Amino acid sequence: METHSSSFSTFKSYLRALSDTPHRLSRRACSVSTSFEETSQARARSGSDMKRSLRWFDLIGFGVGGMVGAGVFVTSGRASRLYAGPAVILSYAIAGFCALLSAFCYTEFAVEMPVAGGAFSYIRVTFGEFMAFVTGANLIIDYVLSNAAVARGFTAYLGTALGLPSHTKLRFTVHGLPDGFNEMDIIAVVVVLLLTIVICYSTRESSWVNMVLTVVHILFIVFVIVVGFWRGDPKNFTEPGNPKNAGGFFPFGASGVFNGAAMVYLSYIGYDAVSTMAEEVRNPAKNIPIGVSGSVILVTVLYCLMAASMSALLPYDMIDAEAPFSGAFAGGSGGWRWAANLIGAGASMGIVTSLLVAMLGQARYMCVIGRSGVVPRWFARVHPSTSTPVNASAFLGFLTAAIALFTDLNILLNLVSIGSLFVFFMVASAVIYRRYASSSANPWPTLSFLFCFSLTSLIFTLLWQFAPAGKPKALMLGSCIAAAIGLVQLFHFMVPQARKPEFWGVPFMPWIPSISIFLNIFLLGSLDRPSYVRFGFFSGLVVVVYILYSVHSSFDAERDGFLTQNLQESNKESIDTANDALKV
Repeated sequence: METHSSSFSTFKSYLRALSDTPHRLSRRACSVSTSFEETSQARARSGSDMKRSLRWFDLIGFGVGGMVGAGVFVTSGRASRLYAGPAVILSYAIAGFCALLSAFCYTEFAVEMPVAGGAFSYIRVTFGEFMAFVTGANLIIDYVLSNAAVARGFTAYLGTALGLPSHTKLRFTVHGLPDGFNEMDIIAVVVVLLLTIVICYSTRESSWVNMVLTVVHILFIVFVIVVGFWRGDPKNFTEPGNPKNAGGFFPFGASGVFNGAAMVYLSYIGYDAVSTMAEEVRNPAKNIPIGVSGSVILVTVLYCLMAASMSALLPYDMIDAEAPFSGAFAGGSGGWRWAANLIGAGASMGIVTSLLVAMLGQARYMCVIGRSGVVPRWFARVHPSTSTPVNASAFLGFLTAAIALFTDLNILLNLVSIGSLFVFFMVASAVIYRRYASSSANPWPTLSFLFCFSLTSLIFTLLWQFAPAGKPKALMLGSCIAAAIGLVQLFHFMVPQARKPEFWGVPFMPWIPSISIFLNIFLLGSLDRPSYVRFGFFSGLVVVVYILYSVHSSFDAERDGFLTQNLQESNKESIDTANDALKV
């Protein structure tokens, strides 16, 4: 049965569907799925099942490989030089704590619904189809654009590893094309296509490739840490290179530490892709919590040690904001200049691993979005031989390669990360909503709490960013914190939990997801204006696509019996579904 036959078979049928858009929006936009549908009925639309072959150490490998890319070699220098100074070590610790809270929220959903949809599925079972489509589509857009930029970055770091004076020697220019679109990067295309073949072939083999490359990359990082402490000077933790600059461990104060945390948090983005592997994990209740949380903790330790090593090498005001480690070695004694090239090689390995994990994640997002009926179900197909979403992997792989070939994507880390931070905020909100609102509970107290708490967090963020320094600012910030704590405490005592997870849940509800909401809003407030322009543009484009295509496609799927409308999940169904999934 064709999913789109009713609305898209003829132009006249499509016009008729457009005229019925208000009714279809009212029926589908807020339509929620269930754990049962996501773990059984929706999975059946892919044909073959994905093979459950991953264990906790595979997930830790994917998590570390996805997070520890080349970004840390840049963000650490910028955060130290411009914001935190030597206290950038604490910035990484704070950002790691924030990432761990978000990881807890992802883990609860992934254990209850071990499917490949990640945040898309989590939001679809709580806030409905429209919000799930907006967040999922933004994630895929971020993945494709950032992966294309990262692939071109591989060429640049490869040039550094080879000791070439400029990365343009590894590209060729096509005269006649406009600037920004005329440098052909064949190496980036080859890397993307090779990784596409790997992830199409087997998830298990992808894990082995990722594991080997991640181990090599970590060896480079250990080299940086050990040599940094060996050659470093403890006085650099407190004394600036220029005596006229502020000194001490906190040269920019507490605000600098938190602003630095907002910047370096971007280096942690990547753990969310691990949740998309849940459908391929053995014993999800045991392996997912260890894999997701363990990878975040391990990366936090590595980042803090790297930051400490960097701070020991040079005073914070002498660090190269764009290339802190290679700049420190290259600027040292002549015998250590080779270390800069070695760091370039290590960063290249990090790029490949982060690109591999991101491409695995984006394919699984697209696969599950295809199962929902809002995009063609062709994307949902899982190949019977490889047990991987070959169609989604190949389509997004070729799209990424095409963009990476000729487009000079000078995309700031902030520009790419806004979609991810927005989704982290949505997942934390969804955890609270799912725990405290169900078919038998009034959802408005929970929705009111989420709105008031988010508004309080937003006011705190605006005051932090724009209010002039002084006692009035400190008083207003303290009032916002007190109000936020009061809201959480009042909600905790007044609204009972409507459901409790059967196998693994976020501890200290609702405090941990509330803190995650607060921190993600705070980090969103640190992003620049172009980030919000991009987010607004792509979100508007996604809404248009939903109105012109997706709502009609899902409406047809519902009418054909592939989807249900406004399902409310019973406790028995949730327990039976989870038991079936966890028996595997």
